[in-house]
Amino acid sequence: MTMSPPVPDDDRLPPARFALDPWTWKEISYLLSNLPMALAGFVYTVFMIGVGVGLSVTVIGLPLLAAGLQGARLLGRAERGRARGLLGIRIDEPSSVALTRHDQGFFPWLWSSLKDPVGWRAVLYSFIRLPWGVLTFTVTLVSLFVLWPVLPFTARLLTNADRAMARGLLSPSDELERRIAELESDRGVVVDTAAADLRRIERDLHDGAQARLVALAMGLGLAKEKLTEDPEAAARMVDEAHGEVKVALQELRDLARGIHPAVLTDRGLDAALSAIASRCTVPVRVGV
Repeated sequence: MTMSPPVPDDDRLPPARFALDPWTWKEISYLLSNLPMALAGFVYTVFMIGVGVGLSVTVIGLPLLAAGLQGARLLGRAERGRARGLLGIRIDEPSSVALTRHDQGFFPWLWSSLKDPVGWRAVLYSFIRLPWGVLTFTVTLVSLFVLWPVLPFTARLLTNADRAMARGLLSPSDELERRIAELESDRGVVVDTAAADLRRIERDLHDGAQARLVALAMGLGLAKEKLTEDPEAAARMVDEAHGEVKVALQELRDLARGIHPAVLTDRGLDAALSAIASRCTVPVRVGV
């Protein structure tokens, strides 16, 4: 059994020779299969993309277009496999249309599919391949029966153009896709952090300043009732309310500066917890 030589690590093929070696026959097979593959891809692309764009004014147009782009991805995968097997080039598979856990659902999938660069490059590849497939099929067939002495050189010249097209349109743009994934991940982290900050601020307002202001309003109401009966007690209650107002204002300042009180930065957790405990109306003992 005759085995074809391995492809060098740098994708460089052996030079074309007049004798038809195994690599030349692989290249001829690739060129002859260009036309049926290009025809199938072109028909699919024109039908799916045309129908999707034509019906885009209806509710089914954009989903059909997105499905067509996903199908174009599959055509691109088949072309990459054919190029790897017959042309001996290495082309990695691009990453799939990934959705973050924040973007699950039909509409995020629809939007991600419609802006998928891999699918659109596969569509462009299908359009280019039809005239190129007709040309390469015709030239290869004529050379096979009429100009066979120069067929190895013709096949190498044509397949070099095929290699360039496959690398340019079917290879993944690793840096771009990596950057997109990083941005999507960072966006998810930012959204989670912002939501946690909003919940914390709401909790601090509810448990801190709001509760203190409610108690202040009740204290002032009691002082108002005692104003005529016991002016001294009312004055003491007003003084206490004045102190509570100052504490509430300080809490609001701490919240606005936020995030954490200044004493936490200046003196540490022990002092910060002790300061909070000292403002409680019931005796509190803190141990850190």
